[in-house]
Parts: sequence; C-alpha cells; structure tokens
Amino acid sequence: MSSHITYLSTRGGSSNFSFEDAVLKGLASDGGLFIPDEIPQFPKNWVEDWKNKSFPEVAFEIMSLYVPREEIPADALKDIINRSYSTFRHPETTPIKNLKNGLDVLELFHGPTFAFKDVALQFLGNLFEFFLTRKNGDKPLEERDHLTVVGATSGDTGSAAIYGLRGKKDVSVFILFPKGRISPIQEAQMTSVLDKNVHNVIVDGVFDDCQDIVKQVFGDVEFNKKHHIGAVNSINWARILSQITYYVYAYLLTVKAGKADHVRFVVPTGNFGDILAGYYAKRMGVPADKLVIATNENDILNRFFKSGRYEKVDSSVAPANSSASAKETYSPAMDILVSSNFERYLWYLALTCEAPNHTHAEASDILAKWMSEFKQNGSVAVRPEVLETARRDFISERVSNDETIASIKNIYDTEQYVVDPHTAVGVETGLRCLKTSPDITYVCLSTAHPAKFDNAVNLALKSFPGYDFNTQVLPAEFHGLMDAERRSIEVGKPNIERLEQLIETTLDEEKN
Repeated sequence: MSSHITYLSTRGGSSNFSFEDAVLKGLASDGGLFIPDEIPQFPKNWVEDWKNKSFPEVAFEIMSLYVPREEIPADALKDIINRSYSTFRHPETTPIKNLKNGLDVLELFHGPTFAFKDVALQFLGNLFEFFLTRKNGDKPLEERDHLTVVGATSGDTGSAAIYGLRGKKDVSVFILFPKGRISPIQEAQMTSVLDKNVHNVIVDGVFDDCQDIVKQVFGDVEFNKKHHIGAVNSINWARILSQITYYVYAYLLTVKAGKADHVRFVVPTGNFGDILAGYYAKRMGVPADKLVIATNENDILNRFFKSGRYEKVDSSVAPANSSASAKETYSPAMDILVSSNFERYLWYLALTCEAPNHTHAEASDILAKWMSEFKQNGSVAVRPEVLETARRDFISERVSNDETIASIKNIYDTEQYVVDPHTAVGVETGLRCLKTSPDITYVCLSTAHPAKFDNAVNLALKSFPGYDFNTQVLPAEFHGLMDAERRSIEVGKPNIERLEQLIETTLDEEKN
C-alpha cells in the first residue's frame, strides 16, 4: 500500500510539499504547521489483520499510509522503523499494565531516555539520517547538505532528541531549556552527552521563552536558508505520525484482552502533540469513544474545552493579554502557556465548522485570522457550534499540584506501582472519568519513568515504611549519571541575535 499524500501549511502559504520536505523543514515558511492533505483510512479488515503484529510491524502499516514509496521504498522504511525501536527495552515496545483500580496504563517509557518522546525521536533521528545520506552520497564536506536542528524542551524532548541525533552525520543539534525548570536527572541526561554535534543551551526564563525564540529562528528566512534549520519539537509532522502508532497498537492490545468495546485514551498533555496523534488515530479508524485531556494547573486546553476560549491567561482572573508565566508544577513538561500543536486541531475545526465550501484554502484563511487574533490579544474565542464539535472528540480535566502528589501516593498505596507526576495527572483524570462512565476501558498514557522526577516522587512516597528510591525506582542505567562529565552553554535572557550568533560560531567550530 503506497501513499499519494502531500503536505500543506495550516496557514495556507505553502502546499504540495513532499513528506521529506515536511520533515526536514519542520515549520512552514508562513509560520504554519505541516499537515497531510487528507487523513487516510485503515483498510477494511485492519483489526483482524493487524492484531497479532509487533509494534514495528504496526508502525510500518501506519506510516506507509503517509509516506509515498517513491520517497522511501518499503524495505528502507522497514529498516528505519526496526532500527528505531530496537533501542527499546521491552519486547512489546509500549506494553499495557492493568491496574486493580480498573485503569490500563500504556507504558511509553521503555526507550533509551525513559520517556514517551523516544517513540518519535528515535524514528525522527533515523529519518534525518536517511534523507541526508541520500542527498549527500560521497560529496566532499564543503558541498554536503547539513541540517541544524534547533529545539526547545521542558525536559524530555531534549534528552530524547539528543539521544536520537547524537553522532549522526551531517546533523548538529541545539536544544534550549529553561534554567532550573527541568528535573536534575533530565538535565544530567542531556548535558552528559558529549558528542561533538550536540549542544545544550541554558536560558534564563521559562519553556515558553525557549519555544518563542526557536520559532523566531524558524521565522528568520535568511538564517534558515543558510543553515537548513530543522525541528525536533512536536511541530515536526514526523513526531505526530510516529505517535499515532502507539494508539493503534494499544487498541489492538485491548482487542486481544477482550476489552475493546468502548475505549477512551487519557493523555497528560501540555503542547497538544501527544493527544493530537490520538485524534489522527481516531479519524483513521480507531474506534475510540473519546480522547481525554489531562492538564495540570497550566490549563489553557482545559479552559478551551470548558468555555470555547483559547487564551494564555484565564480572563476570569486577569486580562487575556496581560503578561504571565507558566506556573511551576510537579509535572513540568506541561508547564506551558501556549499549546503549539493546537493550531493543527484548530485548522480541522475551521475546515469542518467555518469554511463555507469546506476547502483547505478557506480553512487556512480562517485559521490564520484566529492565530493573528490570538497573537495580538492573547485570546481567541470560537462559536458555540465549533466548541460542540470539539467536544464530540475530546473531554478535559484539570489536576492540581496537591492532587498530583496525592495521586502518586494513592497509586503506590493501592497498586504498589510508582508513576511519574505526569502519569499521576492522567491516572487521577482517568479515575474521575471511571466514576461517571464505569463501563468504558480507560487507557492512560504513561509518559515518563518515575525516576526522571525524583523530587515529586520522593515527596509523595517518603512517608511509606520501607520505601527506597534507589532500590525501588532508579534504573541501573541512571546510576552514576549525576556525577558524569557535562557540557552546556548559558546564554542568559532569550535573545534571537545572541542565539543565532552562538549557532554560527558553534557550527564553524564543529566543522574545524
């Protein structure tokens, strides 16, 4: 089965891009995000045909629907997928753990950096390598295409991107993260990678500051053209594509367990990338009853699905365009004010509800106006009919800091199972939903190994007799990590000129 899909920008300025273009560019030149020109459907008997396939085999079936054979031949795509997931420690890649409380937990942390983002970034790193190797062949150094990856992280994206790209030929990677806003283990994972092509950049600010400056770099046309800037954040379409796989695979696992009549996926999310993959899986044919958004106190998504207003700051508390920073919580990967991937979903809402003739151009025009209004005012509202459409696919819950710690405690007390704070947000959300809809199978996505968030886990569990983090939680791979040699660059307050100068200087040094 070969794909004929091309890619377009959500904002309408670019279309008919190949899969390779969408992956290597990351962000469209008009500031929009790449989306497929159609959402393909699974073949008629996909459940029966796929239910006994391995994770890599399911991944191949899904990705083949989006990647034309003339761009990546079937054997090459299989090889990329197999190499990407051979790095995972569990034979099922993303197994499901059944809890006594009635929830199922989809463990996505069995990759090399113990986070769900390994599913996408192991694949993306190998994709970059495939495309660049094909472009460059045996060209001399001065003639070779070189990709400069620039990304922002609130913790797990950075380490997963670095582990996916370390040592790759013709690729340099610059990862920005906010000083003091990621866990010590996450920082150690990133900064202890000493490969010549890896550069950690520490910024005074919050994750949104890092994300904003990365978007500015992508918006600098001349700089982008000169250095071939590439994206590893979830703005990159290949990340969303690879994450569709574990929704499909998880559904097939529930089929084999005889629990697939009514399924809902519960997703801890801040940037909307992880749950957007679930939306694509649902549109393609996974019969998910609902997708459940689990947010922390930085609840822009929860507020949208409750009110129809997408706003940085809760307007019932302060003016929408007032300055604000994300609240610091125990689940820092969700400590953001703006969900960058939500733009993709808004485009589909515009196409379905607002475009008079349901054309791509109309949807892009409407989306561009919405995003312009949001940029100017810090807020944009949709009509009640649009919100009603959104609620057909999504429901949402907000979990406080105190509830997060209580959730970690409760799960350990009743299940003898340790979860990280993001997973705890998801489980608390799942339990709330289970009370009102007990006949539904809830699959909660577990996004990181608990050892990556030792402060929150220890705060929750230190009072339990016999609890010991080092023996019960810490994986052998993390032993000695905090004492490893490190390398990073501090740049102070975010500034595009300073960052671009740093990138140019570092690239020159890297080549010499």
